[in-house]
Amino acid sequence: MSTTAPRSTASDQDRAQADRLWTVEEHLEDILSTVRPLEPIELQLLDAQGCVLVEDVTVPVALPPFDNSSMDGYAVRVADVEGASEEFPAVLDVVGDVAAGQEPGLRVGPGQAARIMTGAPLPPGAETVVPVEWTDGGLGAGPATGMRARSQAPEGASGQVRVHRPAEAGAHVRRAGSDMKAGDRALTAGTVLGPAQLALLASVGRATAKVRPRPRVVVLSTGSELVPPGEPLKTGQIHDSNSFALTAAAREAGAIAYRVGAVADDAETLRTSVDDQLVRADLLVTSGGVSVGAYDVVKEALTAPEPADGEDDEPVAPGVEFRRVAMQPGKPQGFGLIGPDHTPVLTLPGNPVSSFVSFEIFVRPAIRALMGLPEDQLHRPRVRAALAADRALSSPRGRRQFLRGRVDGDRVTPVGGAGSHLVGALAQADALIVVPEDVTSVEPGEDVEVVLLG
Repeated sequence: MSTTAPRSTASDQDRAQADRLWTVEEHLEDILSTVRPLEPIELQLLDAQGCVLVEDVTVPVALPPFDNSSMDGYAVRVADVEGASEEFPAVLDVVGDVAAGQEPGLRVGPGQAARIMTGAPLPPGAETVVPVEWTDGGLGAGPATGMRARSQAPEGASGQVRVHRPAEAGAHVRRAGSDMKAGDRALTAGTVLGPAQLALLASVGRATAKVRPRPRVVVLSTGSELVPPGEPLKTGQIHDSNSFALTAAAREAGAIAYRVGAVADDAETLRTSVDDQLVRADLLVTSGGVSVGAYDVVKEALTAPEPADGEDDEPVAPGVEFRRVAMQPGKPQGFGLIGPDHTPVLTLPGNPVSSFVSFEIFVRPAIRALMGLPEDQLHRPRVRAALAADRALSSPRGRRQFLRGRVDGDRVTPVGGAGSHLVGALAQADALIVVPEDVTSVEPGEDVEVVLLG
């Protein structure tokens, strides 16, 4: 089933607008209004990790379902240990063991105690639990540090035990329903399932969960100059870092991401690679080849096609529309739908910093939208911070600038200067400093908007 809203073909577009400068909001809105959450499916619990729950889950039975001990010790009556001390211990007859997973086959009467294990049901007649460290462990000596294994000392389930401290009613007892009561809402729709949430689902007896699956994102870099890490470089070559950065970023955003080896600057080769990858993609992300050069093959290969005669009744995917967005870095962008399933495609610039910034601003929200997260969880958190710099930051008028920064409390320091090609600074940055379109400079000490990356 399609995960995108209907989108007009290239012929329906106002081509006079093709060269206009899009705002960041316009480009992002076009993406988010087209991408639709993936259809829900039922998954086994561990397969549902990282997915978004699509239904409320209520508790069928109380948690815990019975009164049980939170300590290894002795189940006793309160009156029998009242006033107990090391000098004047309460001496009780041990009537047996109560182990976790067993139904108590005994009753605690006056002057009696049952040796009880953590998680075991509180036996009838018992009102509280005395930790074994408050007793002599049935050994007739000082305070015990633990119990000997039943297989090695079965006599520990009988005889007498000396209790050195009193205990109030319900001490070291987890009451039935003290965690959650039957009918309580355990989890709400929209919850991302992590380890704690999966534990809760298992605790209430759920073996599966109805969720929106994690989107499959295919990342593909382009450029004949790109060489895989680990291979020697020849003149004019560089190592491919974008595919690794974007794949890792997609996984961090919640996707199942696949990295494809760099594709050379050949349109037909790129088309073949893209066609091969669409079978496993809910979203395709490319980097490079989207500017105005003669070797920008992503533009050549994926540009929205002219409709052919006789195809009016066919559900043709519109293809990718390439745009100029009023931002720096990351001005050249592309977005569209391709293939038989109208798979959404986001084409990013090839410069590593431009690619990274573009991912944060456009791709990450698209991934989160595919997951079915609400609007307030699509974007990174933003805060205000005072600019900590030795000079003013300059910005081109009419473009929103995203600079790398490091946040320390309520201050943010630019990292790596204003240049968009300083990829080494990315590893030091934990935020993006946002300079609005109508601001040409920001003075040290001024408040700026900061996108938190961590």
